[in-house]
Amino acid sequence: MSAGPAPIGARDGRVAWFHCFAGIAGDMALGSLLDAGADEDQLRSLLATLPLPGWTMEVSRVRRGGLAATRVVVTATDGGPARRLPDVLEMLHAGALPARALERSVAAFNLLAEVEGHLHGEAPEEVHFHELGGHDTVVDVAGTMVALELLDVATVASSPVATGSGTVESAHGTLPVPTPAVLGLLAGAALYGGGAQVGAELTTPTGAAILAATGAVYGPMPAMTVASTGYGAGGRQIEGLPNCTQVVVGTLLSTTGGGAPVGQPLLLLEANVDDATGEELADAIAALLDAGASDAWTTPVLMKKGRPGYVVSVLAELPRAHALRSTLLRHTGSLGARAHLVDRYAAERELLEVDLAGTTVGVKVAAGRVKVEHDDAAAIARREGVPVRDVVQRALHAYEETTRP
Repeated sequence: MSAGPAPIGARDGRVAWFHCFAGIAGDMALGSLLDAGADEDQLRSLLATLPLPGWTMEVSRVRRGGLAATRVVVTATDGGPARRLPDVLEMLHAGALPARALERSVAAFNLLAEVEGHLHGEAPEEVHFHELGGHDTVVDVAGTMVALELLDVATVASSPVATGSGTVESAHGTLPVPTPAVLGLLAGAALYGGGAQVGAELTTPTGAAILAATGAVYGPMPAMTVASTGYGAGGRQIEGLPNCTQVVVGTLLSTTGGGAPVGQPLLLLEANVDDATGEELADAIAALLDAGASDAWTTPVLMKKGRPGYVVSVLAELPRAHALRSTLLRHTGSLGARAHLVDRYAAERELLEVDLAGTTVGVKVAAGRVKVEHDDAAAIARREGVPVRDVVQRALHAYEETTRP
């Protein structure tokens, strides 16, 4: 539990890791964040700016399998019309949600519409949301995104997600668990059935959309300084399983308190491509680097049916993962990407500058290594019409002169 929230933006860069051992739903995600310290009064005040009349939200403390958790129940007092994507987006934009919360909420409903449209052969804007457009879904999604903002969460991560098993009733009839919408929304994520709970739907489309829209990365809890934890309760008791979602909120670590390296958590994104030209791949790498990738590269591979192709790989800091995944898919034309959490152990280095005839050149200095910034040296080489290696040698000599006693 948290002692209380800080002003919005005061701790930007924090991470929220959802432990989905009993799956995730919209009310469970929202409840866990309230339990972790998101201010309920601020949340209600921001949600009240949405033009969504006729609803109430009850927040209470309950127990699930021996764990104390926060339960959120949204009740509609005004049923309202069946909504399509444009109706929901208009509603969200008409409110006064924080910018990042609005962006994440819009992304969640866009993803829901895309998946539902694909499943039913309709354009996303024509999909009837049925229960996914109800008051409770809108409040659960927007409320979760606002709660993330109240906790200043820039990065969302998740454990492998338990989906459940059996069947579930929906507006489209009886559907298998995991439902097609959940599988579509969490394509590429780490999922497992949770087979011990036969007949239980553990992850709902709303919960899946929240993870997908926030660009969640999947794996064990990253190294962090924990600020708060919370549990959001589901609506029913499940024999042998606490029916709740856990969230851990904190600040990512790059070193331990004693200075021992623990590695910087990064996301490795990869896509296999066998139908792009060399020019297109070069443009894709440039676009990824321009979008903030820590690194990007291609590896030649032999793909199915003996086709030569490439693996396009991207190293992304976690807050940039969602944007870089979109850039990767857009510029390669790939229909999907893989994601793996990795640790980067970077050598300690010092960034210095030397002067070459009035032009500043960057120099990286690490133990046993001095490296001149290539782009700086190449710019001077082009201007002077000399080889880059000559400029590099001059820069190294200038550095040695500055360090000579």
